[in-house]
Amino acid sequence: MDQPPKRRVASGQEEEESPQPSSDRSPALRSLSHPISPPRKRARLAPEAGGQAGFSPSPNPQIIRSPVQLTRIRDLPPEANVDTVTLKDILGDPLIAECWEFNFLHDVDFLMGAFDEDVRHLVKVHIVHGFWKREDPSRAMLIEQASNYKNVELHTAFMPEMFGTHHSKMMVLLRHDDTAQVVIHTANMIPRDWRNLTQGMWRSPLLPLETGGTEKPQATSPFGSGEKFKIDLLNYLRAYDVRRPTCRSLVDQLKKHDFSAIKAALVASVPGKHSTRDDSPTRWGWAAVKQCLRSVPVQGGRSEIVVQVSSIATLGPTDNWVKKTMFGALSAGKGLPATQPTFKAVFPTADEIRRSLDGYESGGSIHTKIDSPQQVKQLAYLKPMFHHWANDAPEGGNLKRDVLLQEAGRKRAAPHIKTYVRYGEKGIDWALLTSANLSKQAWGDNENTGSGEVRIASWEIGVLVWPSLFADGARMIPTFQTDIPSADDEPGSAPIVGFRLPYNLPLQPYGANEKPWVATASYAEPDWKGQTW
Repeated sequence: MDQPPKRRVASGQEEEESPQPSSDRSPALRSLSHPISPPRKRARLAPEAGGQAGFSPSPNPQIIRSPVQLTRIRDLPPEANVDTVTLKDILGDPLIAECWEFNFLHDVDFLMGAFDEDVRHLVKVHIVHGFWKREDPSRAMLIEQASNYKNVELHTAFMPEMFGTHHSKMMVLLRHDDTAQVVIHTANMIPRDWRNLTQGMWRSPLLPLETGGTEKPQATSPFGSGEKFKIDLLNYLRAYDVRRPTCRSLVDQLKKHDFSAIKAALVASVPGKHSTRDDSPTRWGWAAVKQCLRSVPVQGGRSEIVVQVSSIATLGPTDNWVKKTMFGALSAGKGLPATQPTFKAVFPTADEIRRSLDGYESGGSIHTKIDSPQQVKQLAYLKPMFHHWANDAPEGGNLKRDVLLQEAGRKRAAPHIKTYVRYGEKGIDWALLTSANLSKQAWGDNENTGSGEVRIASWEIGVLVWPSLFADGARMIPTFQTDIPSADDEPGSAPIVGFRLPYNLPLQPYGANEKPWVATASYAEPDWKGQTW
């Protein structure tokens, strides 16, 4: 499927994603260098990370699978694809009666091919997109493709901001057994994104119908609870109906379902101007993550927040927005230690793109710019934070010899996933999987610092998880090449929750002469396929 051209923007801004083909040298935190070994056979494994554990007291630690999974990589061997999922794993169930698919890029034929072949012509498919201009080639292509399926209906998202995108990536499935499921992920609905790019996915448990209750009052619904998740999701879907009924029927159906099995917080962005001082039950953008994190316990001592994205937009010639707005929001927490977290950013270089499974082709999905004077200044303040996607760069910073290398198995699968993770001395404090890259369009900008108003340009959606959601006294640790955390603690220790990491640890800082990959630049050095860019 041909990709639509990048939309031009004004005032030196750019979209955070286009569809066209300090170096912190301090010792690594324990959670970034702790040995990872296979789980002991005596460990008690919870069947679903999002559901109730249901285990009786035991001297052995309770083991809970990662609530986030990675998608399967076509050109990697089976041992590198353990616990991964495909689109057919999600949509191939013949019990699916209705599917609502929210995304930036869509290939209708590809989407329909993932449904069970015996029922794909019966599934009611709703595609929500952001191509609002009638002359947009992407809109015309969607209409043409959808016309081949009587059961496909297109919906145009409300787009009040000229330079925003409908960037959310979510599927809502309604089933013949009267259950519903919410799937939040990072892949566009096109073949390339599900082939050799690293992507992430969160799936809710199957949500049954309510047995007589209604939505609980907002005041009784804490962050991380299924009730609060339901309130925020319904408010997000209602935002599509500002100008015309778009998701009203979906909201009416989801109201009937019981979300209590969900253990996650919804963090989303809705375009427009939003107050951060009113009594709105749902915040958006950076205000949403800040409000949620204020209720999330964090460890004392040193900590790091690692921002791993596939696109970095124009953020300004100074670090004002990055440090005060974005990092300020991510630094929030309950029981904050005296020391503030340090920040690292994971983003590939041109050499990592050249060596990726798809070579330069994968670089068409990864974006930043360093051309204008403003962007050059931006690179200067971001460069000390930059770290490699694959920590084997010949020109990268040296790694400590006594630190265990932990392989995620994705260093040659270029990143389209977006993760924000806070690491403490004893593990992960919280982790966010989202469609939102590092951009003002995605997270929002304070047009007037004193007004208490945030302006957001794009639709985004993600899920935030932390250890105490899954069990009292639990701790969360990274998992590599599996969704199951290690049970290497002594008997009687706290429950262990895994979080599947897409990148290797420890992180390798950029070398002095290294720069991030720029999709709009030219590269004469051939990739491993012999192609230039």
